Amino acid sequence: MLRTRFLSVPLAALCMVAGAAHADAITDANANAAAVAVAACIVPGENPLHESRLYAMVHLAAHDAVNAIQRQSRPYAFSPAVQPGASPEAAVATAVRDVLVSQLPLAGVSPECVSAGTARAESDHARALAAIPEGAARTQGIALGKSAAAAIVALRAQDGSDTALVDPKFEQGTLPGQWRFTPGSPPIAFAAGWGGVKPFVLRAASQFEPGKPFAIACDRAADKAGCRKYARDVEEIRRLGSDGVSAKSARTRDQTEVALFWLESSPTAWNRIARTVSESQHLDLWQNARLFALLNAAEADGYVASWATKYHYRFWRPVTAIREAANDSNPGTHADPAWMSLRPTPPVPDYESGHALQGAAAAEVMKSVFGRDNIAFDACSLSLPAGKCSDANPVRRHFAGLDQAALENGESRILVGFHFRDAVEKGLVHGRQVAQWAVGHHLQPIAGSTLAERRK
Repeated sequence: MLRTRFLSVPLAALCMVAGAAHADAITDANANAAAVAVAACIVPGENPLHESRLYAMVHLAAHDAVNAIQRQSRPYAFSPAVQPGASPEAAVATAVRDVLVSQLPLAGVSPECVSAGTARAESDHARALAAIPEGAARTQGIALGKSAAAAIVALRAQDGSDTALVDPKFEQGTLPGQWRFTPGSPPIAFAAGWGGVKPFVLRAASQFEPGKPFAIACDRAADKAGCRKYARDVEEIRRLGSDGVSAKSARTRDQTEVALFWLESSPTAWNRIARTVSESQHLDLWQNARLFALLNAAEADGYVASWATKYHYRFWRPVTAIREAANDSNPGTHADPAWMSLRPTPPVPDYESGHALQGAAAAEVMKSVFGRDNIAFDACSLSLPAGKCSDANPVRRHFAGLDQAALENGESRILVGFHFRDAVEKGLVHGRQVAQWAVGHHLQPIAGSTLAERRK
């Protein structure tokens, strides 16, 4: 498995942060799933794809389990006769444990990591059940949880997620604008086949495909507007996104903090934010079940859709574009053969920014569920050099609303030197589209239910 070069957080500290909040069985399950991903060596790392799929399966199973006790919204994969006497806590804990244990064995993950993750999942499950009195309610809840987990596991079998994560033989481009391996990093393409993974909520990965990136060359009249915008994007990231060693950077101190703050895995960061916001809005168990299922299904499909776009257009990264600017037939760009991004550029094409898409999708799901954007909150990060969530005095950034956080998250990819502004802006639009589709077509509140009444 690919391991990150910039995250260095003790396992115990990560687990402590992941499991710190407590509101109900769903938010506990969310934090516990994050801790299991850490124990299983999926997080921290450079594979948010399997992380997002894991969380989507966990929360869709948990949603269907509690929905089988009190029908509040449309089920996803499991729709038995309602069993109102079952314990929702037992149902959630068991559904989560069964999904996690079934999905932890991944290519590239060591047996030791799988064993550690499994042990953490079993421990969380045992602790949750120990808090529930023995009896028919607990027994029924356990049975519902097992059935809900089995349904989502069966549905996702053979979904294409076993695609190779590392391809050292991927064919690089040679012409201006065509993606090639990242300078100074191992010569690989990451998860080139992930765009072929079966979506959770979208009809197809290409459903909201964003269209072509900007033209590069200014040698044809029809391309003049696009090539000028491209040149502005190149110059912006050349000034702001460098490591400050290979080339000067015009980033301010706050901009550098933004670049590093949002560097961590999107599924990790946005689920933490969702727990914070959910607690402030006093959501109940059923509302949380729907919120986290929709959020993580949208996140998982966001990666599928983004990777399909990336490997369709195979547009070069800023680190390549800036180094090769003398050969791009664009008089508005300037070459810097030694330029490097603030952190090593990930080995996938630029267009579009999957990171920006993730933030927009998460924010849009939460806005739809909460019915508004202007919910103020503070957030910490695990990817800062100092002041991590797990530190004694963590850095906390304040946001007046969800969209503000999503926009800053997108902007961070320019400031860290990873993505052109065009890729970020297209990712933001694409993320909102994925989220709106997820909320509009899945797990909708049933007429007459408490959830439906609260949406009026």
